[in-house]
Amino acid sequence: MSALAQPVAQSVVQSIDWLAIAPPTATAVVGLVVLVADLFVPDAKKAVLGWVSVAGLAVSALLLLPLLDGDRSTFCLTGDTRVCSYTADRFTLVIQFLVLGGALLAALLSVTALKDGRRRLPEGEFWFLLLSSAAGAALLPASRDLATLIVALEVASLPAFALVGIRHGDRRSSEAALKFFLSSVTATAVSLMGISFVYASTGTLYLTQVADRIQHVDGQLHTLAQTGVVLTLVGFAFKTAAVPFHFWVPDTYVGAPLPVAAYLSVVGKAVGFSGLILVTVVAFPSYSDVWGPALAALAALTMTVGNVGALRQQATRAYSAVRLLAWSSVGQAGYLLVPIAAAGYSKDAPKAIGSTVAYALMYAAVNLGAFAVAALVGRTKTLNRIADYRGLYASNPLTALLLAFFLLCLAGLPPGIIGLFAKVTVFSAAVDAGLGWLAVVMAVNVVIALFYYLQWTALLFRAPEGAPATHRVPAPLTAAITLTGVIGIALSGAPQLVLRFAATGLF
Repeated sequence: MSALAQPVAQSVVQSIDWLAIAPPTATAVVGLVVLVADLFVPDAKKAVLGWVSVAGLAVSALLLLPLLDGDRSTFCLTGDTRVCSYTADRFTLVIQFLVLGGALLAALLSVTALKDGRRRLPEGEFWFLLLSSAAGAALLPASRDLATLIVALEVASLPAFALVGIRHGDRRSSEAALKFFLSSVTATAVSLMGISFVYASTGTLYLTQVADRIQHVDGQLHTLAQTGVVLTLVGFAFKTAAVPFHFWVPDTYVGAPLPVAAYLSVVGKAVGFSGLILVTVVAFPSYSDVWGPALAALAALTMTVGNVGALRQQATRAYSAVRLLAWSSVGQAGYLLVPIAAAGYSKDAPKAIGSTVAYALMYAAVNLGAFAVAALVGRTKTLNRIADYRGLYASNPLTALLLAFFLLCLAGLPPGIIGLFAKVTVFSAAVDAGLGWLAVVMAVNVVIALFYYLQWTALLFRAPEGAPATHRVPAPLTAAITLTGVIGIALSGAPQLVLRFAATGLF
């Protein structure tokens, strides 16, 4: 009896490639360590939890280096090592680098924000939530089945709700968290319904198997499969803040602590877009005639609404810089959608996806830099209005120059060479796919965006009203501004570091 049972037992036991799963696992473990340590560390020494978290994120990012030698997969289907739940390939590593690097920079901003006595935040809970969300975000690009994809998405999202509303007694923070929660729960419900329809019609959750089987679905289940594809895409459109699913973004960014808003603008966006890429290009390539036009329309609508919304904020001068950055991030999401839409029309989908990733890397560095400068100004100007940046050059010349550089990168103007080149690659992806009309819409939106980016930039160098405010820069904030500045300048000097993804693709 035992002799017969032994082969069966061996056939269902899977070996785990611990090195492949090390980056998200290390992040999660550090999160648990910080949560437990918070029970024993006295209040006067709580700051050490922040530095442990920063170190943990740095170590997790370094754990990506041993994975560069080749693709690795684990949690594979018994008897078929090509069908796996977790794959650390080139796409995974680039997105994990973006996620962990973005979380690291957001953590540096948080170290300073948590020391602010005016709005004291619970440090142990904050760091645990940030690390938990980062672990889920790092898991998502490696997910190769729909169940793991949704679990990773929720692990990244659920702690983010609490981070947005972590300021106790702050009405704006609570309202922002509620709006974010309701929109995200709706997106998850729609995605789960779509995935259940896909599973019912194909009998599998593995992305590669879904791609094979969904092409040969029985005629009676064809409508069910189509509905599942559409609902799954709608759910991920919520996560990417594509219009008309963007309504939560401005209020959430303004109501959240500024480091959390910076985190959501980059890491949250990376989560949504990497998930959208996996379900479209990997799971549903045969339905490109459905998601290609849909994403093209969403891209045009998103970039237009985002830029017009940002233009309106800049015109009034009464709104905060964070709200302007929030609308700007909606517009940038439209640009990021363009190559994914182009992949539905192009014969070289991996190359088109490479354009999205190249743009995302540029956007992550310079957008986090802009948020870092906003965090600095917010230390003395609690409302953090656009008007508060007037004369920043007089009080802090280097910071003003860096903010000007970040804004010019987002606008796509020299000396922000990386921003210009990234926009050109996205534009080229649309033209190569035959989406000339979308390229025209993008060109118009780039011109619209120039107005509010340049207006903000010019304000930095105008004469200040009254005595210029002095900005004392704490060490963690200095590190964040310096890192983003160095990365942005390095990429502008050597844009091939990221633009090669647009030339070679990622899959």
